[in-house]
Amino acid sequence: MVAGDPGLDRHDTGPGHPERADRVTAALDGIDAAGLGDAVVRLPPRRATEAELARVHPVSYLHALAAFCEAGGGSLDPDTVAVPGSWDTALLAAGAVLGAIEALRHGTAAAAFVAARPPGHHALPDQPMGFCLLNNVAVGAAALAEAGERVLVLDWDVHHGNGTQAAFWDDPRVLYASTHQSPLYPGTGRASETGGPAAPGLTVNVPVPPGATGDVVLRAVDEVVAPVADRFAPTWVLVSAGFDAHRDDPLAGLALAAGDFADLTERARALVPPGRLVLVLEGGYDLDALSRSVGASAAAAVGVRYRPEPATSGGPGAEAVERASRIHRAVP
Repeated sequence: MVAGDPGLDRHDTGPGHPERADRVTAALDGIDAAGLGDAVVRLPPRRATEAELARVHPVSYLHALAAFCEAGGGSLDPDTVAVPGSWDTALLAAGAVLGAIEALRHGTAAAAFVAARPPGHHALPDQPMGFCLLNNVAVGAAALAEAGERVLVLDWDVHHGNGTQAAFWDDPRVLYASTHQSPLYPGTGRASETGGPAAPGLTVNVPVPPGATGDVVLRAVDEVVAPVADRFAPTWVLVSAGFDAHRDDPLAGLALAAGDFADLTERARALVPPGRLVLVLEGGYDLDALSRSVGASAAAAVGVRYRPEPATSGGPGAEAVERASRIHRAVP
């Protein structure tokens, strides 16, 4: 099942901005190229409501952001812009995650891929940043947690999802796990950041060095994230599926390829029963790499093998994985 409609996108970031509308088209083209046929069901768009967003974002922030857009928009920080159409586009992006969850709960499909923008994992509860206005995956996780579910948010974007970590830092209902390049924007996500007093060990960070390949990130999931997930026993997995860890991406320095994202998706799929996996587009700024990687990932989400590029190996980062593993073995 695929959610996202580029025809409704009114979030114009301007010429030369890497987070642009063509990213959603490239993602959808990649899913088409994977040849999934009848396995793909298009989900009608819907907007998130204020009550749904307020599980993560204070109402005062929502009103201020909406008013900023309605007044003409402008720069929110050096990287993040908004125009009058940005607010509605952001509502549709968050609503697409909620709609995908609702459809899966009704047995519509085995997994969902949300191809929508702007991305979300940098958005703090009360602050936009890093191209992000609303934290789409956090809104979905909060809805599930309120319904009594145990949610793993697995974030393999090349940048640390500081907004998602902040939203669930002290929430025992949500396990947040991130693999990301370090050093890199936004400068958070140290391995020693493991959660608040009510949720010890339920924040898992595995920062890896530039040049790390897919085998290193996969090892981080297998040796650090999976043991914590086994104890946590998630009933849903939401993936902050950024594809800017690809070796061709212009904004970072990891060295993954499309086959690695297929492997990572297979790992995520194995953590929960069918029908409880949602992948949500985050970063990915080389359009060809994004298209290939999304296709491989979407295919793996429904058990289809499609690898337009082989998995990668041999890069640095084994020591970083071992350090994160030691830290989490010592968490009570």
